[in-house]
Amino acid sequence: MDVLIAGAGPAGSATAALLARSGISVLVVDRAAFPRDKACSEYMSPEAVRILARLGVVEILERAGAFPLEGMKVTGPRGATAHGKFALGGHHPFRPTGLSISRRILDNELLAAARAAGAAVLERTCVEELLYEQGGVAGAVVRDHAGQRHSLRARLTVGADGLRSVVARRLGRRKYGTPRRMAFVAHVARVSGMGPSAELHFRDYAYMGLNQIGHDQTNVALVVPAERAAGARGGVERFFAETLTEFPGVRERVEAGEVVRPVLATGPFAVWSAKVIAPGALLVGDAADFFDPATGDGIYCALRGAELVAETAAAALSRPGPITVDRLVEYPRMRRRVFSGKWMIDRMIDYALRFPRLFDRGVSRLGRHEGMAHTVIGLAGGFVPAREVLNPVFMARMIL
Repeated sequence: MDVLIAGAGPAGSATAALLARSGISVLVVDRAAFPRDKACSEYMSPEAVRILARLGVVEILERAGAFPLEGMKVTGPRGATAHGKFALGGHHPFRPTGLSISRRILDNELLAAARAAGAAVLERTCVEELLYEQGGVAGAVVRDHAGQRHSLRARLTVGADGLRSVVARRLGRRKYGTPRRMAFVAHVARVSGMGPSAELHFRDYAYMGLNQIGHDQTNVALVVPAERAAGARGGVERFFAETLTEFPGVRERVEAGEVVRPVLATGPFAVWSAKVIAPGALLVGDAADFFDPATGDGIYCALRGAELVAETAAAALSRPGPITVDRLVEYPRMRRRVFSGKWMIDRMIDYALRFPRLFDRGVSRLGRHEGMAHTVIGLAGGFVPAREVLNPVFMARMIL
């Protein structure tokens, strides 16, 4: 086969669909059986919706109840507020709203799109080891649901297998930054006071995100330092409820509803791969890097990364012979051009959270100058250029 993809989340399924449409033979393997639940903010910007439209799944998701999001409301550690709207961010977003929907639905429809495009799929099948030939990756050894091992050979192997990527660990060192955070995510029905925008509520070193996902349900995510998350070993539901008390005003709204899906945990975050390409292989999505979910753009990054992989792989596979690094070298360069602004924003939020008063001051400034809040939400959503925020004038207006 041409391409073996480990992981059938948004990054893997989108990559498979795009490559299969161009006539490339693709096999996707995933340890899960779909549909399945996934701990995630389940929040997508208009730029993510653009890619979903390219994949032909937007109308399907909307019929399944996907909720249109206008933007993001932010509450700082000391109570300052700001509200950014996609439609007012400038640069003509693909459409004025994003989308939010359960990953159980989203991932299943993206995988169906990959199948419809001609990709083969093996569920309940996990990658155990990579195959090598002439100094390069030549496929993988996988184990199926019956416990049988199989060697699958491919010209190009794509690691889209998430934060604990087997492919990434085999290609090179995984780097972990600080602070390391964990997320605990629940679906709660009938949360009071929810509007058309997602919400982020910050406290000292912890924060909570809420956004409607359709069918009168809200995604409620608590993100805490990894050392705090150790308290969840006695039970994630108990830990979730106890941590919720640290967010007065939000706690009452959530407790008035009903938890309709058990709390799921994910993390730790702040991890990236020293190498995203190697002879015969590359990484995409969380397998490549994931810093912090505060900007709410994880699904967008997975989908946009899939576009970059498809472009790189199609060119690399168009010539016979092994897929050498020089055929893939443009991929990390494209990632830097596309994601450098996001990486800087992630680091800025991480740094500012260490100084709650400074962070609150920045939120207050954004709240007073709504145009700035719209610009920041547009940058986080991938359609406003980084230079419009990451410049001395804009930054000075936020803190002075």
